[in-house]
Amino acid sequence: MTLRFGLGYGMPWTEALWHGLFHSVSAFNNAGFSTWSDSVMRYVGDAYVLVPLMLAIVIGGLGFPVLQELMVERGQRKPKWSMHAVLTIWGSIALILGGALIIFVTEMDNPKTLGPMAWATKGLAAMFTSVSARTAGFNAVDIGGLTNESLALHFALMFIGGGSAGTAGGIKVTTFFVLVLVVWSEIRGNPDVEFRGRRMAEPVQRQALTVVALGSATITLAMLLILPMTTLPYEKVLFEVISAFATVGLSTGITAELAPGAQFILIALMFIGRVGVVTLAVAIATNQSRRNYRYPEEKPIVG
Repeated sequence: MTLRFGLGYGMPWTEALWHGLFHSVSAFNNAGFSTWSDSVMRYVGDAYVLVPLMLAIVIGGLGFPVLQELMVERGQRKPKWSMHAVLTIWGSIALILGGALIIFVTEMDNPKTLGPMAWATKGLAAMFTSVSARTAGFNAVDIGGLTNESLALHFALMFIGGGSAGTAGGIKVTTFFVLVLVVWSEIRGNPDVEFRGRRMAEPVQRQALTVVALGSATITLAMLLILPMTTLPYEKVLFEVISAFATVGLSTGITAELAPGAQFILIALMFIGRVGVVTLAVAIATNQSRRNYRYPEEKPIVG
């Protein structure tokens, strides 16, 4: 990025180095802070800027356990990745490509976002928007101009977030896909949740359900507290709440219009989303006590 800013845009080399370093660190840490008021919208058609940012966002968002595993297995023809690594890597790829496709289709004719762009730029912008939505926080298009369909997609991508034990927020990719596997096994009538020749431990399934349930409850409570304080559209308020909880940093531009009480709730959500959920997940994982008895089983009606 430093080379691109210096050679491509004629910046003084000290300034180019500063912008390159700042955005590289911000991208790897999924912070989303930019030195420009329009984030990276001015570089929406420049792959030499957006592609390095996307790579840094994805690498940081995979999580350090996955990165360590990739480094250890890099010399093998058929690396024996763990279930966690496979779910994180392939799940991230599916979310990025699926998100980019939906954004491209729903925004291709939108005059406020992708509409005026050339086809190659539309594809690049859609891909970057999909990557950034999963807790990175940069924007190459006007988030306030997105269609309702794209906003709904952002709800899901932001809530899911990135990989566990990484720089991203959200409930995490593995958490989401563990629940997908649980549902799929239930639909098939399989008593065990299986993936790639392995059976998933039941405590992991309960942990995933707990994280999703508490995350959803936190967002619901925040919405109930904020909505009476504002007359702004519901979908934009929900966007702000999920973005804060998942520590994404994206906004449709209404943050400054919210009442101080609502802004304080967003601050609390950012703290809870970054510290509370991580701490809770670790506490759940380490608090596995064994008892020498089990109660009789009973099956309440579900559904």
